[in-house]
Amino acid sequence: CGLEQLFFFFFFFRVTVPLMIIVDDDDSKVWSLYDAGPKSIRCPIIFLPPLQYPVYWDLLEFCDGFRKLLDHLQLDKVHLFGASLGGFLAQKFAEVTHKSPRVHSLILCNSFSDTSIFNQTWTANSFWLMPAFMLKKIVLGNFTKGPVDPKMADAIDFMVDRLESLNQSELASRLTLNCQNSYVEPHKIKDVAVTIIDVFDQSALSHEAKEEMYKLYPKARRAHLKTECYILTRLPYTILNARVCSV
Repeated sequence: CGLEQLFFFFFFFRVTVPLMIIVDDDDSKVWSLYDAGPKSIRCPIIFLPPLQYPVYWDLLEFCDGFRKLLDHLQLDKVHLFGASLGGFLAQKFAEVTHKSPRVHSLILCNSFSDTSIFNQTWTANSFWLMPAFMLKKIVLGNFTKGPVDPKMADAIDFMVDRLESLNQSELASRLTLNCQNSYVEPHKIKDVAVTIIDVFDQSALSHEAKEEMYKLYPKARRAHLKTECYILTRLPYTILNARVCSV
């Protein structure tokens, strides 16, 4: 799980898997996704991230844009794997489209159901005013401070490198979606199959936030990451299935 290995696998993936660029109907929103797997599968799995979505400042606006993306791809239903904010967005999309379901199942890793856990709802509407360096400082505040083992240090370096690739509006919009006052209404997605993947090493989420997810989805299947590699708690879609244990 060294830094060189992480970069190798990351860039190998990027050069071997086709990158699709999809522009929304008003030409102002650009989606980027890596297209892997057989075309015959009509209910594929979409990972949030690494799906790169445009700048959105409102959750309903994001859900409408994501619906248009699925329409463009001619996908009636999909499985959604969401990590952290990606998991919250996946839940909100399933909720918003519950009358005409577009989500077959949800796989949620290190995710949450209520943005109030971050205690930032009162500042959510001001992120767009902040310069990029201040936004990056907010994000980096969630990373481990002080001496860390070499593998964790490599993982943090990798995350910092990816953070540098985001511009001010991208960072501000993601923090806004992450912190604006919102919560999941579970009764609207009670018919969606849910799997919750936990991490047991250091995480930005509190124990209470994880317990709330269990209460929200009492029938959910559960699994946990057996590895203690820091990067996998942030980028869990890079893992091998041998590192996941169902419970």
